[in-house]
Formats: sequence, structure tokens, C-alpha cells
Amino acid sequence: MKVIQLLPTLAFGDAVGNDTLALMQVIEEMGYETGIYAETIDERIKNKNVKLAYKVPYMAPEDILIYHMSIGSQLTYEIENFNCRKIMIYHNVTPPEFLAPYNPFTAGACEEGLKQVKYLSDKFDYCLADSEFNRQDLIRMGYTCPIDVLPILIPFDDYKKMPSKRMLRRFDDDFVNILFTGRIAPNKKQEDVIKCFYYYKKYFNPKSRLILAGSYYGMENYYHSLKAFIERLGAEDVYFTGQIKFNEILACYTAADVFLCMSEHEGFCVPLAEAMAFQIPIVAYDSSAIGWTLGGSGILLKDKNPLVAAGMIHQVMTRPGLKEDIVANENIRLGDFSHDVIRDQFVQYLNGFTGERK
Repeated sequence: MKVIQLLPTLAFGDAVGNDTLALMQVIEEMGYETGIYAETIDERIKNKNVKLAYKVPYMAPEDILIYHMSIGSQLTYEIENFNCRKIMIYHNVTPPEFLAPYNPFTAGACEEGLKQVKYLSDKFDYCLADSEFNRQDLIRMGYTCPIDVLPILIPFDDYKKMPSKRMLRRFDDDFVNILFTGRIAPNKKQEDVIKCFYYYKKYFNPKSRLILAGSYYGMENYYHSLKAFIERLGAEDVYFTGQIKFNEILACYTAADVFLCMSEHEGFCVPLAEAMAFQIPIVAYDSSAIGWTLGGSGILLKDKNPLVAAGMIHQVMTRPGLKEDIVANENIRLGDFSHDVIRDQFVQYLNGFTGERK
């Protein structure tokens, strides 16, 4: 029996791509014939079982097609033509209104993606959602098939690799490092992170810096608006890393004192789990899936008052025992996202769907 995965784009290093590759390994370990098929494949991904979408093999009725949904694609309309069992893994779609002022093309793809999610509401036998937020999103859009929650499968062992010494020398000093990782994108509201940092540096700790780690490819207009915003504020010690290597990302996490997230739309938010893995206290705005992902850990802000957020960071850094308590709670939540736990959940869900017990 074949269990294959299909998606529009297999990107290098992003959450959906990493999840797809990690799940393929689990499917192989379960003994199924498998592979990943995508319309576009990042040239840095070298795997004999990763092929272009037009090479999808014949799918018999007992076979399973797993479709990763995160953006609009013509591939979506091919789903109903497969005469096999079908599972969607739903990663959510960024609301286009965030993106439209900066990249109308990507905004259009997301607008089409949301239409396609609704179009697919009766095309799947089963769905897996990254978070409860995503599960509710599917229900709201008319899905009536069984839906379970399966967090992204994160290869935490990779985070134990050696961080970049060059990057550590750049940031590992007596400054308080406030970090946010993730692509530079308007739904992630880096301008609000910058504003909170500005107040923290001005009123609480002048020896502090902000590190915004992530690529701005495709969002150059937004990136330039952020640079202009920084100049208007007169903010100092704000660093954009751009696209960086994995060991440099590890160095950013290693050097970080606080992880600050002001995002307004996340289907899961892998960087929160990464920050937990690096024992970094998290201060985050309560939007979309963020509260669910934190699961009672971190500090969850109910509004975006930048001075309140700055004061909370100050409390984390100065109040005896607070940082340790936050990290202890994050460690508890991190256990829910361990590779073994999520792998076993996926195996259980897939076995339940097939009716097999491997």
C-alpha cells in the first residue's frame, strides 16, 4: 500500500517542508511505500523520494494521498481526480489582507488558498490540523469529516548541533538579547516587536538589542517599511539577519535572553517550540494559535500595549525566580511536542484511519 504526500511547494527549512520530510521518514518506518510530490522543489533538498508532482504514481483505491494545505495552487483542483483515500494536513493560510499592501501576488495566492480550503471541504476522508485553532478553522469552513490535531513534527535533535561561533561572538555579550525568529512578514507584525523593544531599551535597559532572524525574500517592501519605521523611532541596536544558515539560527537562540512574539496570525508557530527547547522565556501576544501552542506556559499578553510588554520583559529579566518559573512551565509544554510523542500520535492516527495496527 502506498502513502504519499502532495503539496504545492517543498521549501527548504520552512515549517511545512520540514514537517513533510519528517513525516515521510515515519511513513517509511511504518513499512509503507511512500514519497513526496510537489509542483516546485527547493534545489537544496536532495532525496530520491522527493519528485515533481506530475510524477505521482497510480493510486489504487486502498492507497492514501496526504495533501498539505497552506496556500493556493492549481494542484488543489487535482485532488478529487485521485481515486484513493485522502487526508488533508492543514497548516492554515495567511489572511491576504496582511500581505496585500506589500506583495499583491502572494496575497492573491493566499486569497485563492482560502477559497480552495472551502472548495475542498467535502473532498477529504480525514483531516489533521496543526493546532486546535486550525481545527476550528476547518470546522468554520464547513468540514464535517473527522478532524484530529497533530502538531508539527519538529526534529529537536537537530537543535543540539553546534551553533555558529561567529554569530555567537557577535551577540553573546553583556547586552540583553530580545529575539524573534520567522520570516519577515506583515502578519508577524515585526513593527510591534520593534516598538516594544524601543520602549524596553528607552525606559528599562539601554544595554539591550533586538534580533529579527528571518528571510525577507518576497517581502522586501515590508522589510523596507520596517527599516523606515526604525529610523523614525530613532531606535538603535535592531538587527535583521536576513536568510541565514541553520547553525547561525542556533546561535541566535543560544544568545537570546527573551523571545518576543507579537504576531497576529499563526497556524502553530514553530519558533515558540524552538524557544522552549532553548530554555528561553517567552512573551507573546495572544492571537490565532499562539495561546494554544504555549499551552499555559510563557507570558501571554492580552493586548499590544508596547510599554506593558516592555515592562513584562523587564520583570522577566529582573524579578527573582520569574525566569526560572517561566522556563519550567515551558519545559512541561515542550514535552507535548517531543518528536517521539508527535510521531506516535501520527502513527496512531494513520493506523486508526487505515484500520491497521502495525
